[in-house]
Amino acid sequence: MQPRLNYWGAAPELMQNFISLNTAIEAAGLEASLRHLVKLRASQINGCAYCVDMHTREARKDGETEQRLYLVSAWHDSFLYSERERAAFKWTEALTHLGERAPNDALFEEVRTHFSEAEMVALTSIITMINTWNRLSVAFRAVHATEEFAAA
Repeated sequence: MQPRLNYWGAAPELMQNFISLNTAIEAAGLEASLRHLVKLRASQINGCAYCVDMHTREARKDGETEQRLYLVSAWHDSFLYSERERAAFKWTEALTHLGERAPNDALFEEVRTHFSEAEMVALTSIITMINTWNRLSVAFRAVHATEEFAAA
């Protein structure tokens, strides 16, 4: 597969602004393991191979287990995730499938039992940001790393 467009080269200032926003969102206080899982789940839904590859590698580097990473796509049927993580997955799916399954009040209240208001904003921002990255990568066909490149 060949990339359609080098969006970093085409609009470097805009991409740098996205990076600045991403950095602020990452620093908003949610635990790294949760951020990795949420980004992985949204990327799976959006079919973004580039981001699935990146976020699984980053999660492993930060200590996430292979088994939990493998089962993210089937989290509904796994006991490996905490109630907080499960609520985050539900919120991620609702916001990623926004037109189809927009979050209703019941889901909002469920998620709210596991996250403070500030954490809800941080979680929603992480989901918004990864959906932005997914859309850029899918639209312009970003190519994921090979094992040899990733290891280097």
